Amino acid sequence: MKKIFTACLGTETNTFASIPTGHQLFEETCLYRKASYGKNIPMFGAPLAVWRRRGEAKGWTVVESLCAFAMPAGKTVKKVYEAFRDEIVTDLKAAMPVDAVFLSMHGAMVAEGYDDCESDLLAHVRRVVGPDVPVGVELDLHCNVGEGTMRDATVLVLFKEYPHVDVSERAEDLFNVMEGAIEGRTKPVMATWDCRMIGVFHTTREPMRGFVDKLLAMEGKDGVLSLSIAHGFPWSDIKEMSSRMIAVTDNDKPKAEKLARELGMEFWGMRDKTQPPYVTLDTAMARAQSHNLPKPMVLADVSDNAGGGAASDSTFILRELLDRKIKDAAIAMFWDPGVVKLAFEVGEGAEFDLRLGGKLGPQSGAPIDCRAKVIGLARDVYTTFGGQRKGTTPIGDAAALQIGDVTVIVNTKRSQCHSLDCFRKLGVDPSTKKVVVVKSMQHFHAAYAPIASEVVYVAAPGALVPDWSLLPYTKVDKAQWPLVAEPRHA
Repeated sequence: MKKIFTACLGTETNTFASIPTGHQLFEETCLYRKASYGKNIPMFGAPLAVWRRRGEAKGWTVVESLCAFAMPAGKTVKKVYEAFRDEIVTDLKAAMPVDAVFLSMHGAMVAEGYDDCESDLLAHVRRVVGPDVPVGVELDLHCNVGEGTMRDATVLVLFKEYPHVDVSERAEDLFNVMEGAIEGRTKPVMATWDCRMIGVFHTTREPMRGFVDKLLAMEGKDGVLSLSIAHGFPWSDIKEMSSRMIAVTDNDKPKAEKLARELGMEFWGMRDKTQPPYVTLDTAMARAQSHNLPKPMVLADVSDNAGGGAASDSTFILRELLDRKIKDAAIAMFWDPGVVKLAFEVGEGAEFDLRLGGKLGPQSGAPIDCRAKVIGLARDVYTTFGGQRKGTTPIGDAAALQIGDVTVIVNTKRSQCHSLDCFRKLGVDPSTKKVVVVKSMQHFHAAYAPIASEVVYVAAPGALVPDWSLLPYTKVDKAQWPLVAEPRHA
């Protein structure tokens, strides 16, 4: 009889963001113990559900500990991180002896006093289980992989898709690799290669699409157990911030090192072609004004993406839509709990004066003073991810407001626009609009591309403006592309 231990702890930390990540933010996003989420599985709890199902199917005992994840924001409060870490370690000690540990983490969690939380947690876990027990970790591809993570993890498996529609599939992959190690059939060894480049890499377009497909085709053959691309998270000012290639082979370290370098060089060679085709706010608005196709033009407000730590209350695009009198437009989601409260107070069908957005500083723009009609209200809303039952995200109470010719979705729990649910659960059909604006960098794509005539990535002002030269790095190694044209590779 085998026994495995599982846990989840993570967030994606924008070290430039002003919103602290505290206990309440974990509670609002995802905080469960011992599988208490039931059938309403959160996105980052999805791996735990997979590992429980797979383990129990083999007759193994599965001990599930904490499942904690916070909507990306600024640094995690030190005592909050330490309390969650220590809870996992205490549960692990109580479960000993175990045959393996499975962890779902993000890979870009920064706390006060801990620039690399994943390495810190893994060091604690390794001290409990010793050197021989396999420790498998699933990470978001927007991770920054530190030396400690490579040292103390047996296997790292990262999401391959951006948007992240493959969370459960990669959890299955990790279980498959770990299963061989637990049963003594394989001996996973890892190697990584630093690609020394900063960027955003959409897997919905070539050449990334073909590269990811190539990696998938190589896995499970010729001793190759797993291949992953760490895209890195550019808004983390830590020394580990970089993109990396990770290779896992069956007891063949030289092969893993060779693969990591060769595939990493191939990834490096695609750097110019992989970057999203961002347009300026002015260009985007001019295109929106002239848009006359039957399907909506979808504009991604990448700079105000809550999934990267932004406030999700910036007004730059909404103000342009109103000033240019662009008709039949819709935008989601504004994080403004005060406005939502007032909308519920006056009720559906009523009109009221309000001040919307622009509350979290200069990166949010100036607030918009206007009159709005309440056209939809909903309590305690959950949205699915990518239009699939891959996991759910709470967005709190929400209101649909009509402000001039623009429909605006406002909510109480900061979240990016993952799916069509944030419109449809408020009675708004985005497919009937001329212009649809989503506050998201790429996770919207799985749900919105099918209804769009075209998708436009807008580099409006905001907390996540995609220009690395504007970020005030102090710890990041700046000898990386595109800050340096030809950085030296090891």
